[in-house]
Amino acid sequence: MRITVFGAAGNVGSRVVTEALTRRHEVTAVVRDKARFPELPAAAHARTGDASDPRDVARLAVGQDLVITATRPAPGSEYGLVKATEGLLAGLAGTGVRLLVVGGAGSLILPGTGGTTVADGPDFPPSWLPIALACNDQLAACRTADDVDWTYLSPAALLEPGTRTGRYRLGTDELIVDAKGESAVSMEDLAVALLDEAENPRHRRTRFTVGY
Repeated sequence: MRITVFGAAGNVGSRVVTEALTRRHEVTAVVRDKARFPELPAAAHARTGDASDPRDVARLAVGQDLVITATRPAPGSEYGLVKATEGLLAGLAGTGVRLLVVGGAGSLILPGTGGTTVADGPDFPPSWLPIALACNDQLAACRTADDVDWTYLSPAALLEPGTRTGRYRLGTDELIVDAKGESAVSMEDLAVALLDEAENPRHRRTRFTVGY
């Protein structure tokens, strides 16, 4: 497959690029500043672009099978996540190029609560609320797009660098927890799940989640 990755030098994006290259896909790795080119694998096609600019998105999607976005704004600029998603949706509208979005866990339902979301839970850190709300708006933007073949991936509650095991469990709108009630997945295994979905689509125009 020919895959464009926005946010390619970020924590999640870099692992998505590595996973895609390992599977022998052709990867266009997009960053906003060419000063970050040295951080990208030599096997990837390094490009600059702004996900919030539909013209950049359209340009970088020409001839591609799939666009993946793993962008994350700096603290204080959380709404930029929504603007980036809107730019991606506008740039891909009517092109037939699929969009996979790495989103947030805040809108997932806490198991056994009758509908309480992760962000509304009693243990949710207040400092995480701005990005959680931005991710909620990001998902809402995807759900209004009827001219883009999108998929939204919500990670487990704890998403950190770790080990690639190749194992994970799938869910839809409920947070995945283990036998101890903990919810986690490594960034490496999130990338595995994302590329598995890219190669064998199971969640089109909907949200899914992964966890251990």
